[in-house]
Amino acid sequence: MKLTVLVDNNTFIDMYYLGEPGVSYYIEDEGTKILFDTGYSDIYLSNAKKLNINLGKIDKLVISHGHDDHTKGLKYYFKDKKNIELIAHPDCFNYKEDSTGLYIGSPYKREELSKLCQLNLSKKPIEVSKNITYLGEIPTLNDFEPRYSIGKSIIENEKIGDTLLDDSAIVYKSKEGLFVITGCSHSGICNIIEYAKRVCNDNRIYGVIGGFHLFDKNERLYKTIEYLKLNNIKYLYPCHCVSLKAKVEMAKQLEIKEVGVGLEIEI
Repeated sequence: MKLTVLVDNNTFIDMYYLGEPGVSYYIEDEGTKILFDTGYSDIYLSNAKKLNINLGKIDKLVISHGHDDHTKGLKYYFKDKKNIELIAHPDCFNYKEDSTGLYIGSPYKREELSKLCQLNLSKKPIEVSKNITYLGEIPTLNDFEPRYSIGKSIIENEKIGDTLLDDSAIVYKSKEGLFVITGCSHSGICNIIEYAKRVCNDNRIYGVIGGFHLFDKNERLYKTIEYLKLNNIKYLYPCHCVSLKAKVEMAKQLEIKEVGVGLEIEI
């Protein structure tokens, strides 16, 4: 597998790509080309061009969840109909708003997307490529990572607190163990890792990259650090929605890697 970061909050020194508070990764696995999330704007397209990556040739598009910092780039990709499979949770393209009532969902509704691509919406795991699996709906497996509402969503014509049931991730199965790739981990990064182990029937976690949704120095952060330590994860790439103070606390007990646009990971 080869993963290239197209969008992240950070950019590397002396690497002249654009960054924004979003996520987009280009992934290749034995001939299958995958785009994971599309960031907040069209910069994933310009970054990909600078990196000599042709996003017109991707085979599958996977969306981690429906927030606009992961989906807004879709409107720049789907300027015309694409013969491509889009994998996501069934709730991913529902209406979403933040606590102030601001719309923070996808630029497309499910019905609109169904006319632009081949939608594959599932709560169950899906094989994306030979070695990569989309995890589907993540169960709560740790008591320190309960779900909580972030704004509101409309489900079955009712506006309710949005606990982000659509938040998912993908996992690469390598000879050294599992490499987990997340968007924001609203489901809980440890819940995601535990579920990946169950789905893949492998307790070895080789690496993790993505947003861990950790901001404050609190019980959730310290229990997450303890969990990650216990799993002896060789490559940890916390990024996007992980605050500096959270990274500092993690770095006291874990070896974490820097992430920025242009980062390439090969396994």
